[in-house]
Amino acid sequence: MSKNIYDILLERGFIEQATHENEIRELLEKESVKFYIGFDPTADSLHVGHFIQVMVMMHMQKAGHKPIALFGGGTAMVGDPSGKTDMRKMLSMEDIDNNAELMKKQLSKYLCLDGEKGYAANNADWLRSLNYVEFLRNVGRHFSVNRMLTAECFKSRMEKGLSFLEFNYMIMQAYDFLELNRRYDCKMQLGGNDQWSNIIAGVELIRRSDSKSAYGLTFKLLTTSEGKKMGKTEAGAVWIDKDKTSPYDLYQYLRNVNDSDVRNCLCLLTFLPMDEIDHLSNLEGSEINKAKDILAFEFTKIVHGEEEATKAQEAARALFSAGNKSDNMPTTKMDKDRFVDGIGLLALLTELGLTASNGEARRLIKQGGVSLQDKKVTDPQTTVTVDMFEDNALVIKKGKKTYHQVVLD
Repeated sequence: MSKNIYDILLERGFIEQATHENEIRELLEKESVKFYIGFDPTADSLHVGHFIQVMVMMHMQKAGHKPIALFGGGTAMVGDPSGKTDMRKMLSMEDIDNNAELMKKQLSKYLCLDGEKGYAANNADWLRSLNYVEFLRNVGRHFSVNRMLTAECFKSRMEKGLSFLEFNYMIMQAYDFLELNRRYDCKMQLGGNDQWSNIIAGVELIRRSDSKSAYGLTFKLLTTSEGKKMGKTEAGAVWIDKDKTSPYDLYQYLRNVNDSDVRNCLCLLTFLPMDEIDHLSNLEGSEINKAKDILAFEFTKIVHGEEEATKAQEAARALFSAGNKSDNMPTTKMDKDRFVDGIGLLALLTELGLTASNGEARRLIKQGGVSLQDKKVTDPQTTVTVDMFEDNALVIKKGKKTYHQVVLD
């Protein structure tokens, strides 16, 4: 007898909270359930942190359930205060719509969103045309302000100031669940544990408005064993878009996780069976690097396909063993003329995305963290010129494991 998908998610460590654990397990056992996860299109790509949600959707769809990927074309105009200390930057409607389309295209690589096995929806379809007074009468009346103010998503913002705009986010997200329940018979909302208050609000709104049962489930955010969010580097987010984060850089990011985070990442970011994960995560000493290689390969394969994962793995191994140039190394083509008079190393590191600022580049060089053609650079005033290139290529090494190749065009 095959395992209930709820138990699979529980065993792998995804599930954090459930509104009705027994009812959810039973529901997932007896029918093909439509469930939704929301993605606010505030950027033009998903990042590694989002991928926990994508993995859950893939697990659920494999088990015969039907995902609804909801893009927040309406809610992104307001901003979710959950886990934020500052108000989110406002985007234009055109940027939001463009981001939503790009995210939908990305998700379609991992999920079947054909209108039968899965769906793509956008809350702009119902939120942007809402009549405000009607919305207040029909939906707002079900919400207690006193209760809303106790929600975790608002607490962190109360001291700095919570705008009325953001205060509406919970009501709008609850209304999304109500709309999806009416339009698609969607019975479950899933999300990161920072969405718990918003999910409960939707479950209760459906019960109060339509006297129907609905359910919510949250899963853990991708964090290190110290509780820090994963998916960020000095240069910014680790993106799923290969033009923003190369498959090699994605591979290296997972290859370099702390030993204590290997098991968690194998459970959440791969489809490897649990007995194999148990074996890999029990490796000790330098042997744990085998587990990291497998983790990096498996995740890069899910995101970019086996061919790109193999290239990234070969490039990483070639660099580790020889420190030589590699065709699969992240590479940037630059105009040769720019190097005739030379480019300051600080500016070059920042332009290539190896550092977030010139200040960070200066600190890195002073700490001995930068090499050019395998020679350590200690002077932040170094200028990179044409004569430093070999066969029109310059290999920059940052730290112990990050390589980048500049090729003259």
